[in-house]
Amino acid sequence: MTVDALTDVAGLRVGHAARGEAGWLTGTTVVLAPEGGAVAAVDVRGGGPGTKETDALDPRNLVRKVDAVVLTGGSAYGLDTTTGVMAWLEEQGRGVRVGADPAQVVPVVPAACVFDLGRGGDFRARPDAAMGRAAIEAAAATEPGAPVAEGCVGAGTGAVAGRIKGGVGSASTVLDSGITVAALVVVNAAGSVLAPETGVLYGELFQGRVTCPEEGVHEAARRRLAETTATHAPPPLNTTLAVVATDADLSKAQAQKVAGTAHDGIARAVRPVHLLDDGDTVFALATGARPLDAQDPLALNEILAAGADLVTRAIVRAVRAAQGVDGPGGVWPSYEELYGGRPEAH
Repeated sequence: MTVDALTDVAGLRVGHAARGEAGWLTGTTVVLAPEGGAVAAVDVRGGGPGTKETDALDPRNLVRKVDAVVLTGGSAYGLDTTTGVMAWLEEQGRGVRVGADPAQVVPVVPAACVFDLGRGGDFRARPDAAMGRAAIEAAAATEPGAPVAEGCVGAGTGAVAGRIKGGVGSASTVLDSGITVAALVVVNAAGSVLAPETGVLYGELFQGRVTCPEEGVHEAARRRLAETTATHAPPPLNTTLAVVATDADLSKAQAQKVAGTAHDGIARAVRPVHLLDDGDTVFALATGARPLDAQDPLALNEILAAGADLVTRAIVRAVRAAQGVDGPGGVWPSYEELYGGRPEAH
């Protein structure tokens, strides 16, 4: 049984943490790899990224596998969450072995952040090491294959998508080869996720699910967005983050190709994308449970195509699951508030 989420890749678990008191609108999401780790790679396309340990994922460098990936709010301050994640992993004896004692490990924890500072009203309300630990503990406590919470959770708590509320979304598929591919996305884009002329989500246009909102609904939505923009200036910095995962047996170089191609999925659902005030970053994870067809030099292609498609679908799910915010840090209505229910596919 699948749950149409990143956790359909066997062994991967997802945990979210956030704080809900006054002034706060931020959080952290951790993807926990199975015991023994997962082959990892990264591709950064945005002009203003906030990352940690991404150099270690270069195929030319030593580290092949990682035990966790952190996606966090708080801009560069939020990268402190990795300290809590590393502490938990060290206690489990998980990481790169650096000594004779099995307890002598250094966990390599790649991370990337989104800009959400001040969106709850308090600029100094940001994720820290304790929140990182809470997120990885939440991941470890889930059952294998558990559904992944979407919308305004974890790193998506304070996320926005253009002028509307963003969040976390996930999706998965099983290819004809039996290989599973999945994606998890934090949508916090400077660009828009909806076509201004019609109100249709760009990602749903790509999926062929085109039912335009009624003209009156769209006009009312446009007026609402204009009012909120006049009251609260758009945030200066953003970022869309993704983790694309598969149970295929990939090299670091192959995983890096998956991460790079997955950016196409962002470009289909967000316009414009990869701007100087974005930090768009995609991680790829491969657990190695299923071999690629060694006789087919193009066997990776179906994973590349699926990864990009799933990122698009996960962005749509994130935006549709998000709940609007009206607080001291700003007003961001949700897509559902503006346009109502899911359109029917033709």
